[in-house]
Amino acid sequence: MTNSISMHSDVLIEEITHKQAEALALLKCLIEIPSISKDEAQSATFIQQWLFERGIASTLVGNNVCAKNKYYDDNKPSVLLISHHDTVPPSKSYTRDPYCAEIIDGKLYGLGSNDAGGALVSMITTFSYFYDKANLPFNLLLCAAAEEEVSGKNGAELALTFFDAIDFAIVGEPTNMELAISEKGLMVCDCVAHGKTGHAARNEGDNAILKAVDDINWINSYQFAQTSETLGDVKMSVTMINAGVKHNVVPEKCHFVVDVRSTDAYGNEDVLHIMRQYMASEITPRSLRIKASKTPLEHPLMHALLAKGINSYGSPTTSDQAIVNCPSVKFSPGDSKRSHSADEFIYVEQINEGVLFFITFFNELKDKPWQK
Repeated sequence: MTNSISMHSDVLIEEITHKQAEALALLKCLIEIPSISKDEAQSATFIQQWLFERGIASTLVGNNVCAKNKYYDDNKPSVLLISHHDTVPPSKSYTRDPYCAEIIDGKLYGLGSNDAGGALVSMITTFSYFYDKANLPFNLLLCAAAEEEVSGKNGAELALTFFDAIDFAIVGEPTNMELAISEKGLMVCDCVAHGKTGHAARNEGDNAILKAVDDINWINSYQFAQTSETLGDVKMSVTMINAGVKHNVVPEKCHFVVDVRSTDAYGNEDVLHIMRQYMASEITPRSLRIKASKTPLEHPLMHALLAKGINSYGSPTTSDQAIVNCPSVKFSPGDSKRSHSADEFIYVEQINEGVLFFITFFNELKDKPWQK
């Protein structure tokens, strides 16, 4: 992808440079505010105050900060910029203070800097740039979401009740400025293999562990007939197992957990049906709501994004893209490989690139109107 700042007018260059500095300063402040999932009230208040100081009206929906551009018009198509301000807890492997924002050798260190601070501040500053511009051919919406890291129902799912129809969404996650045009879904299943208790010294009972092993072997070997064009195969992984009460008692139950990454070829309900068809264990999904997503390439905003020469791919990880019920892409600065890692960081240049891209892209989109 190429998008040099030198290609634009002096006025626009000056405005973008200002927004880049604003984005960096905002992210440094956010890093220093603890905002672990389900405890984001302080960072939500800070973001809302930041917007207020710039004359931008916003609404707190739970700990989600939601806003519409000043000249919002129901008759125009709407584009949502959504990223999250919550973080995971800091890893015990940190060698520096996770809540101290430091720039060293062009890297901004701090918890949440990469996931998804760079994306979030790029979107917030872009929204602030366009907020009071009249005669936009589209509406621009903003959501700084909570509870993304835990897929909480008081995150994006709650925030989206604030907005009316959304025609397209850009989900801010670290993708190295590549387009995730599809994303795998997630279904976590609690499984119980049932047997019969007995004394381990005698030929008694029916060992539930062995019954679980049969099902686990099926999970490891089953091949789904269809493969998604962008997401590949459904992935099922046994990630936890627990059984037994004493060394000399044959267990009557064996509990295990299966992590399922579904695709547009097999949704969560489809995979659950197949599992129940072949497995003897009792299967209880924790949720079916985190679904796979795929955006049609013929969508006009997809055309506009792909015309910028951006690489596209299918993402194996989940995000709020699963919650946004409209055509969407996952796209922003940062590297997902650094997410949730100790001594997390993002390059300052990546933040600058994100601000530059979003502002220039929406400026160009003004001259290419599209209909609802």
